[in-house]
Amino acid sequence: MADDLFKALADPTRRTILDELTQKSGQTLFEICARLSMKHQLGISRQGVSQHLAVLEAAGLVETRREGRYKFHDLNTAPLRQIADRWLVPHPSGPEENTP
Repeated sequence: MADDLFKALADPTRRTILDELTQKSGQTLFEICARLSMKHQLGISRQGVSQHLAVLEAAGLVETRREGRYKFHDLNTAPLRQIADRWLVPHPSGPEENTP
């Protein structure tokens, strides 16, 4: 699962999609495409955005739900928390100091 997560996060377009879903979760493909085009000047096709969303969904970062003919995309941060819990171990002495 971590491999899929890191693969999903490696691409700047997918990170931009996640940024947009952070600002407004529950967007349709049309809304995501419009925001990428208008706010970020990304000239990417609907099929391209759909493929990026499929990678994000496979990594567990995006969940989808259907309502009638619409498919909504929601951000899921649980996989990120699992990675953080895996490597960020709290130190009993308090916050880490930057030592050379």
